[in-house]
Amino acid sequence: MSGIAERVSAAWAVAGGLVILAIMLVTSVNVGAFALDRLARLFGANVGALPGYEDFVRLAVSCAALMFFPYCQLRRGHVAVDLFVSLFPRVVKRALDRLWLATIVALALFLAYWMCLGMLETRADRALSPVLGWPEWPFYLPGVISLLLWALVAAWQIFETGEHV
Repeated sequence: MSGIAERVSAAWAVAGGLVILAIMLVTSVNVGAFALDRLARLFGANVGALPGYEDFVRLAVSCAALMFFPYCQLRRGHVAVDLFVSLFPRVVKRALDRLWLATIVALALFLAYWMCLGMLETRADRALSPVLGWPEWPFYLPGVISLLLWALVAAWQIFETGEHV
């Protein structure tokens, strides 16, 4: 299971990175258009910015924001505070680790449930982005998948035999 979870989480994080790269490229083009517009105004012309730039960035960020969570969980890259726990016996540390992993599973599933409801409501409302006119509900899917994958990775870590703590 660990090999599959690692490959899927890594591929999902790379996909999130590609979305962030697309955001950076579109932002660079939009900033370039702004600079060209300033220059063109000196000659009585104008250069328009990308239509729907804000729509694209808002929807793309909503996809990418959660796509790194599963890989971060897999690598245990989350914040941990070990002020007092480092003094506890190994068995207590492992029990606390499992308790927090179970809490992460519950939290991720809770958020996935509410995000699914939001996606269904957005779809039923036929909500469209204001400028581009894109349906908004498909942009919920990467978030739901991310949360479910995050819960799966944390659940797998509860039962793994290797010692982390």
